[in-house]
Amino acid sequence: MKILQVCPFSYGEVGGVSMHVKSISERLAKRHDVTVYATNPKMKYPRYEVINGVKVERFKCYSPSDAYFFSWEMLFRLRKTECDIVHAHCYHALPMHFSTLAKCSKFIVTPHFHGVGHTPFRESLFRLFKPFGKRTLMKADKIIAVSDYEKSILCRWFGLKPDRVIVIPNGVDLSEFSGLERQDHDYKSILYVGYLSSFKGPQYLVEVLPKLEKNIVLEIVGSGPLRSYLERRARELKVHDSVRFYQNLPRGELLQKYADADVFVLLSRYEAYSIVVAEALAAGTPCIVAKTSALTEWVDNESCFGVDIPISLNKLAKLIDNVLDNGADKKAIKRWRGNKILDWKEVVDHYETIMS
Repeated sequence: MKILQVCPFSYGEVGGVSMHVKSISERLAKRHDVTVYATNPKMKYPRYEVINGVKVERFKCYSPSDAYFFSWEMLFRLRKTECDIVHAHCYHALPMHFSTLAKCSKFIVTPHFHGVGHTPFRESLFRLFKPFGKRTLMKADKIIAVSDYEKSILCRWFGLKPDRVIVIPNGVDLSEFSGLERQDHDYKSILYVGYLSSFKGPQYLVEVLPKLEKNIVLEIVGSGPLRSYLERRARELKVHDSVRFYQNLPRGELLQKYADADVFVLLSRYEAYSIVVAEALAAGTPCIVAKTSALTEWVDNESCFGVDIPISLNKLAKLIDNVLDNGADKKAIKRWRGNKILDWKEVVDHYETIMS
């Protein structure tokens, strides 16, 4: 089959949607002709590139505050495109909606839908955009949600019949975690991995540090507009020596961070699935998440623990202390595998069944 994947971001960058597109595209390319249309907001990447058998074509775009990803180049290119399958990603950016212009036998969308805009301005645009967004979804032959939560809000928001939406979770390359062993350290560590934006919640981890024991280190892996604020706030709270920032870590080093952490924490308000939680659990690390959106599906109070929104720093500190002191049920962590944590190979098998 000739398959086109349409991704709003620069193919290969860190991030849930980008990782999803890359992971399924490279596995599909072993048996099919796969092309990815991606954007190139800061012109950091080549216009054309072949990566692990995937043909990548990148387009100039307008993306203020890393949003919208509007590209005339991609729009015109899609109008001339013919293929068997168009698989478009991310409702919250324009390329998915432009994808309806391509000629294909089957149109599939994976919306990664949150149900909200991430700022008041984006929220107003998000609601105005709803009729146009619904037209895109109605044109799709198949709509793929990555969690039951996402399926429920897609059906509620757009009046979709439940049988039009299929749930296929994101995946993890489980082979990466085999043989991964924890390295001992003389402190207790809290790990955050993700985009540094206020809706993701890393600010609460800096704020809670003064309420925790002195031998705790907060490790933050990622980049984003909140980085300078987090650094400044850590200095103001006199905990800057206990906060370590990393970005663009090689994959092996990131995996080791997951394995070495005593607890992984994600206090995001909006998640359609959360690959970073899946990876932390695959590494055997207990998690704490906000009890909101699809993150609630991870909470079992044995391996993954939930904290209410709005965040109470006192309650968060108490929960972190409890997990650091008691750890998690290792059997409970293993139960996620094959259930909510699938190998990417299994995910691609599901996609191929839908595409055929």
